[in-house]
Amino acid sequence: MTDETNQDFGENRADSEALGTEKDKLEAIIKSGSVVSKKDGDTIHCLTVIGQIEGHYLLPTEQKTTKYEHLIPLLVSIEQSDEIDGVLIVLNTMGGDVEAGLALAEMVASMKKPTVSLVLGGGHSIGVPLAVSAKESFIVPSATMTIHPVRMSGTVVGVPQTYYYFERMQDRIVRFITDHSKVSEEEFRKLLLRTDEIATDVGSIIDGKKAVEIGLIGGVGGLSDALEALRRQIKKEGTA
Repeated sequence: MTDETNQDFGENRADSEALGTEKDKLEAIIKSGSVVSKKDGDTIHCLTVIGQIEGHYLLPTEQKTTKYEHLIPLLVSIEQSDEIDGVLIVLNTMGGDVEAGLALAEMVASMKKPTVSLVLGGGHSIGVPLAVSAKESFIVPSATMTIHPVRMSGTVVGVPQTYYYFERMQDRIVRFITDHSKVSEEEFRKLLLRTDEIATDVGSIIDGKKAVEIGLIGGVGGLSDALEALRRQIKKEGTA
């Protein structure tokens, strides 16, 4: 085999490996809405939470969903991986299953890896705990967040125990949000129970600037700001 043939073979192999890598990335995006990127020695796992967070029940196929049974093992794998340096969580969600969303938020909050969240479009309902679960959080100016009490749907048994359960669930969510952000419980509950903001519901809709003003989100910023903050965390972690 000539040197020229060897060179061609090497180039074809490199092209094949590059194609395989891109194919793997595409499959990861399709399956779990995530992708791993590398720059300047840092490996960042980008995780997206979009559409409705699907919990214990399957949602119609025409809806965009984030399946919590996909994200839970993925988060475990990321936390255990020696190759991943940090996680960027990008949110554009309308909310969804309360217990599933809160479970995911608790997992992110308990991670030792550097984490940053970025709210694009919307971080509504149970998406709020997810937005504040990272070590640092950002929101673009045009994004909005809907804050409202836990809703009841389906068959509800009209006994005091049922309402007490929903009250405790609401307390869990409020406690998580106030523990992982700088918003006060008084301010958050005030937004939670407003009657003049949403036409068919109680609660509030706030934009990115307002979310930062009340201390719910850490700062107004976009993708570059979130990545810069994540790299700062990674660098600090490496020198600790």
